[in-house]
Amino acid sequence: MRAGAVTMPRERDVHLTPIPRLGGLGMYGGILGGVLLAHQLPVLRRSFEFSWDVVAVLTAGAIIVAVGALDDRFELDSLTKLAGQVTAAGVLVLFGVQWFIFWVPWNGGAGLQGSVLVLGQDQAVLLTVALAVALMNAMNFVDGLDGLAAGIGLIAAAATGAFALHLLDESGRSVSAYPPTLIAALVGGACLGFLPHNFQPARIFMGDSGAMLIGLMLAGATTSASGRIDFRQYSASDALALLSPLLVVAAVLFVPLLDLVLAVVRRTSAGRSPFAADKRHLHHRLLEIGHSHRRAVLLIYLWAALLAFGAVALTVFDVFVVVWGVGVGLLVAVLGSVVPRLRAR
Repeated sequence: MRAGAVTMPRERDVHLTPIPRLGGLGMYGGILGGVLLAHQLPVLRRSFEFSWDVVAVLTAGAIIVAVGALDDRFELDSLTKLAGQVTAAGVLVLFGVQWFIFWVPWNGGAGLQGSVLVLGQDQAVLLTVALAVALMNAMNFVDGLDGLAAGIGLIAAAATGAFALHLLDESGRSVSAYPPTLIAALVGGACLGFLPHNFQPARIFMGDSGAMLIGLMLAGATTSASGRIDFRQYSASDALALLSPLLVVAAVLFVPLLDLVLAVVRRTSAGRSPFAADKRHLHHRLLEIGHSHRRAVLLIYLWAALLAFGAVALTVFDVFVVVWGVGVGLLVAVLGSVVPRLRAR
């Protein structure tokens, strides 16, 4: 309050009283505490051996929290904030946290089906920075209802962590597979600790500093995990496992990324800046249909969890069982989403 970082009620907001919005600083402090604790534990200390991934995420996180805190206090212009996001993403690249290898189901040679695509340095940098910036903005855009961004961040971190644990098991507890697991646990813990204070009615907002921190750390975790899959363990018939890094990223953050894309298209087609705020996000539409604040948030949690954990399950369990399970879950989610509108008729 004293710093002036307070969210006053606006037309597009759903809260009615001023609420402090520097929760991201507390989240980052909790993450630092988690790193210090992990470094003291013999098993988790392996995350720091032969890898700078955790240090990269912490350094980039400090930059994006500083940018977000300045925006929460002084409302930076869009280009300045974007420059800060690119800088933070660039730190990941400088420390070697990059998307650099994919399996593709074509161009196999010597009787092999499919091939491994190794990106050039320029391509790897561009993809890594673009993904990190997209996730930071996606989490920022979706932070419109009490508890929404923290809950989605927790779900995404849990799914990413489950995928990283699967890679850790497959690699025989290889040292290289520890960093993405720890990063996912750190961001998940930060979201879990913050959620009780942010769930409706919120006592504090995470602000841009917190939302962008979640997006950056999820980008760091998924990017770190992308380089841990051993393509030699699979054949082309295991396409889902081979494509799992891409599937998990796409599914884990499908809801916020969809909201981001729709917002950009909606605003640019109306001749407005893609960063101009409005009241047409997915969560606003659920409120318009007739859902309560909490029910709208829980429904988005359900959608996010189905897609995120469904993608992870596809890499571990029988595809037929997973598809049926996710299909039933999606049917329940659709019906739950449209019930108020059906009742109104």
